[in-house]
Amino acid sequence: MSTTRTKKKVGPVAFVAAGPGDPELVTLRAAALLSAADVIVADIDAMALAQEFVGPEARLIAAVDSKGLPLDHAGRAKLVVDAARDGLQTVRLLSGDPVLDGSLAVEAAALRKAKVGFEVAPGVSIATGIPAYAGFGLTGRRSREVHIVSATDPDIDWAPLARDRVTVVVLDGADAAPNVAKALMAAGRAPETPLVVTRGGTTVEQRSIVATLDDIAVVAKTAKQAGPGLLVIGEVVTQRDRLAWFEVKPLFGWRVLVPRTQDRSDDLLDRLVRLGAIPVEVPTISVEPPRTPQQMDRAVHGLVSGRFEWIGFTSVNAVRAVREKLEQYGLDARSFAGLKVAAVGQDTAEALVQFGVKPDLVPEGDQSTQALLEEWPAYDELIDPINRVFLPRADIATETLAAGLNELGWEVEDVTAYRTVRAAPPPAETREAIKSGGFDAVLFTSSSTVRNLVGIAGKPHTTTVVACIGPQTAKTAEEHGLRVDVLAEEPTHISLVEALAAHGDELRQAAEESGEGTWRPSRRRAAARRKAT
Repeated sequence: MSTTRTKKKVGPVAFVAAGPGDPELVTLRAAALLSAADVIVADIDAMALAQEFVGPEARLIAAVDSKGLPLDHAGRAKLVVDAARDGLQTVRLLSGDPVLDGSLAVEAAALRKAKVGFEVAPGVSIATGIPAYAGFGLTGRRSREVHIVSATDPDIDWAPLARDRVTVVVLDGADAAPNVAKALMAAGRAPETPLVVTRGGTTVEQRSIVATLDDIAVVAKTAKQAGPGLLVIGEVVTQRDRLAWFEVKPLFGWRVLVPRTQDRSDDLLDRLVRLGAIPVEVPTISVEPPRTPQQMDRAVHGLVSGRFEWIGFTSVNAVRAVREKLEQYGLDARSFAGLKVAAVGQDTAEALVQFGVKPDLVPEGDQSTQALLEEWPAYDELIDPINRVFLPRADIATETLAAGLNELGWEVEDVTAYRTVRAAPPPAETREAIKSGGFDAVLFTSSSTVRNLVGIAGKPHTTTVVACIGPQTAKTAEEHGLRVDVLAEEPTHISLVEALAAHGDELRQAAEESGEGTWRPSRRRAAARRKAT
């Protein structure tokens, strides 16, 4: 009796190019492949990008050996072949531009030899993507040819690259710029030919050095930058005067400290990045349930049974605490039927809407408890069947709102819905940066973030721009000896970031008018230290 062996089906394989650095430049096809993969084999330089897309059940494998060093092409190909032969949908994520540097051809050949099929999802090329972010194209009125060379090639013939009409793109040429400039001038290229060295291209870490062939050695030494990057030489570099858009963002390169509560402020962080900033989060507060939940249980029971006329929310955390308590009992937004709802702040109102509750009262203009009190109607026994108000709040909240409502004739049940606990101190290097002026700005989104940041890490340096979300937060900052530079027009994350961006623009314009050039608070502090030394 013979048995037939079923051959295991080989899983699909895709090569995906990571591109120049910005994860938003990944193509739609690449994003789909990464999200659907069972296994992603990624270059170490592309691991952060892989983590943006990897599915919850997928395996992410770094293409390194036991010592953490990059595997050779054969070792990387073996990881991919093994995963594919296990029937898994596999993505090989290559850093940079593998079509341009030749790594794709080598690894694809290894898969072809192993009889494993594949597809390719090329990304935005380094040769075009980085110049686009640096503010220029690769051809112009006089420059009609583009030559791409590698700085690691010892046999480059520089003579054909010495003509004015040629734009020279040098891969990995950042650190080699002075030597490349010397070789081109020796071949006959004009010393005044402009060039640009760009490191960290397409990311908020992007830094460009503009010089000429003649002075790049001095300019590069003064800039004190090192590491991989792209070198572009030719008259096209002068297009930066008209086309620069990325490095001129109002907060470009600013390191912005974001003390946060338990909740991650994704909208705030995203807006900072879009404005060119490098946000650094520091947890300052942990939001936890009250130690004795019985008071909250009774209040929520009263909410459902109709004991209250109003419920007032002063924070997103209060909305979350009530929502979680209702869901604990199997209830939902319908429990608010017949109840009047007040909210302070757009973020709080939006949290209610997401729960399915449209607030009846949100103060216009100043979003504070005082503004809410000014618009809250007084109790009228002829039109208000019930005189009770439910105020879920933090354990450290002030009594201002409750006292004001009592004066308006309301009976208030002021209930601790959650408590705030100070977080552990940040790492030593972060604390040192905070105290020494290593951050350009700090964004305070509540009074408690002020108190807790100062408590766990110390006061920000005097050169650090302090931005506050509202008057009460600003008052707390001033009470802690901080100078408030920026105050949001409305107490929302959007308004806070926009106010900081406007301030950054003003500082940039003032610096340019005074001849300082591009200026950031931390750079000015560093310059002052160097001058003092």
